[in-house]
Amino acid sequence: MKQRLEKHTIWLLFLCCVVVYCTPKLAQPATQPLFTTHDFTAENLFSRNIEGPLFVKNGSLYVVNFQTDGTIGKVGADGSPELFATLPEGSIANSIQMNSRGQFLLADFPKHNVLLLDTATKAVSIFCHNAAFNQPNDLTINRRDQLFASDPNWKESTGQLWRIDADGTAHLLEKNMGTTNGITLSPDETTLYVNESVQRRVWAYDVTAEGDVLNKRLFAQFTDYGLDGMKCDRAGNLYVTRYGKGTVALFSPSGSLLREVTLKGKNCSNLAFGGPDGKTVFVTMQDRKGIEYFRTDIAGKGF
Repeated sequence: MKQRLEKHTIWLLFLCCVVVYCTPKLAQPATQPLFTTHDFTAENLFSRNIEGPLFVKNGSLYVVNFQTDGTIGKVGADGSPELFATLPEGSIANSIQMNSRGQFLLADFPKHNVLLLDTATKAVSIFCHNAAFNQPNDLTINRRDQLFASDPNWKESTGQLWRIDADGTAHLLEKNMGTTNGITLSPDETTLYVNESVQRRVWAYDVTAEGDVLNKRLFAQFTDYGLDGMKCDRAGNLYVTRYGKGTVALFSPSGSLLREVTLKGKNCSNLAFGGPDGKTVFVTMQDRKGIEYFRTDIAGKGF
């Protein structure tokens, strides 16, 4: 009996060692230094249009254009990606958001659509199509399942701003803007941030209870490099990817530049908060065709 217990104890100790050794580094966030960039995936696993990261609290990160355009990849906590879904022929997603029913909403820029992807069946349908769309680029969503979409015309260096309600109805909020790109809401959803890549400006709007925007004001402006995806942390700080420079700029809610985090690659296209505590920032890198990450001191909005 004693021999059996000893063997059992040894076996348990062995299993504990295996678990500790094999646990992904992201499962031990306290050991990671802040604002220091690491590789999350290997290079060249996605297409050059890698974009639109979305972290779901089951521990998975979803990213568009895995291996080839027109796909959605699913990346586990250890950084290993796999194919999650394939979009209809000719559709290419640029952003992913999730509604209150757990469905994915995708900005399909070649087809002028916002697509709806059922995460259980992988069925894809058109949620919103509008002939007046240039090419829906980036999305953010509020608690009422209203989407706000940037809609650039890259050739003309112009853009539009849309709201798409939960029934799929599109409302044009502003036209004749610069090249609209990154878009996100503040944690309390009363402020909408929209940037213009070519003009290097970040705008802030007040958002009404109905989802209309007003009181447009310049939040930040840069003199070099492009701007791409943006997200807010739980304290309302704004994280802006600086495309071509390879940094993420952090702004306070009042518009003060707090710091810039230097990445390994240069062409950072978007970011998402995630990890066990919401304090890991995943950044999609188009030049490296993979994902980098860094740790921050405040969890992302929604955590």
